[in-house]
Amino acid sequence: MDNAKLTRLATYAAVAVALTLILVKLVGWWVTDSVSILASLLDSMLDVLASVMILIAVRYAQVPPDSEHRFGHGKAEPLAALAQSVFIAGSAFYLFIYAAERFFNPRPVEQVGLGLMIMVFSLILTLVLVGFQRYVVRRTQSTAIKADSLHYISDIAANGVVIVGLLLMVWGLDWVDPVLGMLIALVIAWSAFKLAKESANQLLDIELPIEMREQVQQIIRSHRGVEGFNDLRTYRSGPNIFIQVDLELDDRMPLVKAHLIAEEVTDRIKQAIPQADVIIHQEPVSLRSDPQHHQWGQE
Repeated sequence: MDNAKLTRLATYAAVAVALTLILVKLVGWWVTDSVSILASLLDSMLDVLASVMILIAVRYAQVPPDSEHRFGHGKAEPLAALAQSVFIAGSAFYLFIYAAERFFNPRPVEQVGLGLMIMVFSLILTLVLVGFQRYVVRRTQSTAIKADSLHYISDIAANGVVIVGLLLMVWGLDWVDPVLGMLIALVIAWSAFKLAKESANQLLDIELPIEMREQVQQIIRSHRGVEGFNDLRTYRSGPNIFIQVDLELDDRMPLVKAHLIAEEVTDRIKQAIPQADVIIHQEPVSLRSDPQHHQWGQE
């Protein structure tokens, strides 16, 4: 299965899991009146909204470049992730206020055993989804799926906390329920902040991780015809990676040979990073000594 289909499958799986969790947690909250289960229910409702947004963004980001979007539509992914972070932060605020009110006006939680079964089921289902999402991220490096996976990872932690809280309530510690609701709200808010930061960095064309940049540099240096390079610039736009670099070649090299070397370096980079769009400029190696020639200096 190619990366595009795998990414879309991950979005479908996330929506299906989120809808299932909403149904079971709604039943759990209805019969138990637990704030912590309500917190988890609200989080799952946001998961549906977020996952649908990611689904639409992923499909749009995979639309090929056109005359008005020559670099493709990849930024649809971080845009959707940034919007997702706003919804998540809003729900965290609402949840914190609701749990705080319940703390000062406590009410007993009913049918704790049923609540435990529902939360254990939710935990197992979320673990399966996150495992699949992590596999997809390793294969595709999709920012949107990574953002969705990070959110579901926080769900796993939240579900685990709810289960512990329900177990403690069996021993009569009813105050634990609203406290856990507030703690989950803080965890959700922190996840929203991290997601917003990562999305904003991608929208602002932050450089690729140092490991990937070093991989590109090694590929360039390994070509015998290349004397050096400079002005290596990289960024990610959704499923696409853009790499720009100036190759330093022998001053007397024929244009045809210089072109062939650039094509060979491009092909090697694309073999290592299949989703890369590579732009190479060839220049005489003698310009290396000119300190004003390179905006970012020598690599």
